[in-house]
Amino acid sequence: MGKIVAGIGSSHVPSIGRAYDQQKQTDPAWQPLFDGYEPVKRWLAEEVKADVVILVYNDHGTEFFLDCYPTFALGVADSYAVADEGYGKRPLPDFPGDAAFSEHLANHLVSDEFDLTLCQEMALDHGFLTAMPLLWDHDDTAWPVKVVPLLVNVIQHPLPTGQRCFKLGEAIRRAVEAYPEDTRVVVVGTGGLSHQLNGERFGHINEEWDKQWMQRIQDEPRELAALSHKEVMTEAGAEGGEVIMWFVMRGAMTERVEEVHRFYYAPMTTGIGLLALNNSD
Repeated sequence: MGKIVAGIGSSHVPSIGRAYDQQKQTDPAWQPLFDGYEPVKRWLAEEVKADVVILVYNDHGTEFFLDCYPTFALGVADSYAVADEGYGKRPLPDFPGDAAFSEHLANHLVSDEFDLTLCQEMALDHGFLTAMPLLWDHDDTAWPVKVVPLLVNVIQHPLPTGQRCFKLGEAIRRAVEAYPEDTRVVVVGTGGLSHQLNGERFGHINEEWDKQWMQRIQDEPRELAALSHKEVMTEAGAEGGEVIMWFVMRGAMTERVEEVHRFYYAPMTTGIGLLALNNSD
């Protein structure tokens, strides 16, 4: 039987990937961030030992654009390419998929009344790529885990609600637990935290709200998911609304969770958060 063995919430910021590729892990401006991820990377490698990672992200105009942007899209391929976002392909190996597991997820989620766009090819941009090398070591050719990309529309209104994303996570847990193979699954929800990249509030960060978010998504996720997009974006900025993707991760966990590690850093135009959770129930 499949089992969800961890939930991770993580920001995705393109400049983190560039710093990683340029080996700035000990640069004074970047070292606190990279050091903040190390405890979770060790925990995932030494204790969690996942077989598959379902990573929830949004595409930034690389694979999908405003003329055709699905609400939810699921990768069902055997492998996924690293996208070129306009400044060259990052020096990361492509990602192995698990087509059989993805097909199982697709069948169960559609039966559970989630209408998905199913993708046999997906090039993955920084929405997906930021977290992976911070959480799992890799060599020049391979990753230690297989991946299932799950895209959520946080780009073009109408957006799915936080409650809908939470329910998608609950459906994912049911699907994983119905999988006949002994498969250890980590769900990663990416995005945010607070930031705004346009208009009069360009550069907006709300550190207090970010920290409350990371606590409330543990303790009272259903109440948090009931917030409207307007309420979230007023506090977190227009682009901060993408934090709804963390609800997919939280919905996939049990009602009660245990915090393994929490980290927050806000040196730039985005509040950067990392939250690692265990199931308690």
